[in-house]
Amino acid sequence: MRRVLAITTLCVGLLGSTATAVAGECIAPAKPKAGFDLTCELLTAGLRLRDADAPLLVTSYMPGGIGAVTYNAIITRRNAEPDTLIAFSGGSLFSIAQGRFGRFGTADVRWLAGIGIDHGVLIVRKDSLLRNLKDLTAALRRSPDKVVMGGSGTVGSQDWMKAALVAKAAGVGRNAFRFVGFEGGGEANAALQKAYVDVVSGDYSEAIGLIRNGAEIRILSVLSSERLPHQDPSVPTAGEEGFNIVWPNIRGLYMGPKVRNADYDRWVEVLDSMLQNPAFAKLRDDRGLLPMAKTGNAFEAHVRALVAAYQQLLQGDPLLQPQR
Repeated sequence: MRRVLAITTLCVGLLGSTATAVAGECIAPAKPKAGFDLTCELLTAGLRLRDADAPLLVTSYMPGGIGAVTYNAIITRRNAEPDTLIAFSGGSLFSIAQGRFGRFGTADVRWLAGIGIDHGVLIVRKDSLLRNLKDLTAALRRSPDKVVMGGSGTVGSQDWMKAALVAKAAGVGRNAFRFVGFEGGGEANAALQKAYVDVVSGDYSEAIGLIRNGAEIRILSVLSSERLPHQDPSVPTAGEEGFNIVWPNIRGLYMGPKVRNADYDRWVEVLDSMLQNPAFAKLRDDRGLLPMAKTGNAFEAHVRALVAAYQQLLQGDPLLQPQR
C-alpha cells in the first residue's frame, strides 16, 4: 500500500490534476547505475514524448541474482499488476537458458517489448597500459592470473561469457583466468575505477554514459564485427582487430504472467507508438543502442529463439561451459 501511495503521489505532483495519467512502475532488477537502470530511464523518457495523458513510470530497484530475484517475485507474488514493467537484458535470457532463474522459464512471464540492442565492450581505466584487445589477449597468455576481469554476475553469467570468449581467443582455459562477479554493471564499473579489477566486461551504453559524466575510463574494444553509430574513431571493434567475438545484448521489458490481456494489449499499443516515434529514435541513439522495435507475440517468439540460440552456443562449445 505504501508503494502504491508513493507512486500515486509522484504522478499527481508531476502532472497536476490530470486524472487520466496511469501510475506505473519500471523495475530495474539490480542496483542503480546498471543497464537495467538505463532501460527504465529510456522507457520513461520515451513515454514523456507523448501527451500529458501518457503513462508515467517510476523506477524501483530489486537486486539479486542479476534478475533472478525479480523474476521469481513477479511470477509468484506480483503476477497480475497491470502497470508494472520489468527491465531485462540478454544477460537475463542467458541465465534462463542455463536454468539460473530456478524452475521458471520463458513461458512463465509475458514478454512485452524490445526497445534497443546494446553491445558488449571491454572497459579499462584511462591510465591502463592495455590499449586494445590484442594487448589484453597477449597479457592473458603471459600471465592469466595477473589480469583481473570483472562484470555483472558470477561465473556463467553473460559478462563472464564475454570474458571467457576473450580468454578462449588468448588460448586460456575457462578456469584459468580471474573473474570477479558483481551485482550489476554499476558495481563492476565502480570497482574498475577504484582499481579493484583491471578490465570490466560490460556494455556500450553503460560505458559511454560513464565517460560522458567524466569517469576516468575508456573502452578498450567493442565486441562487434562492425562499427557502431557514433563509436569513437580511436576505439576498435573486435572484428577490426581480427577477433571473431561478437556479443549483442537486447534490452527489453516483460510483465507478470497473470496480467489481463486488455492491460497487456494496452501496453503493446503504447510501446508500438513510442518505438515508431522519430524522437524516440534519437533518445535511443544518444544512449548508444541500436534499433529494435518488437512487441507482443512477435517479441515473445524472438525471446524464445534467443534462449534457444544461447543454449546451442553452450552445448556446442564445452570450453565455454563453466564448471560449477
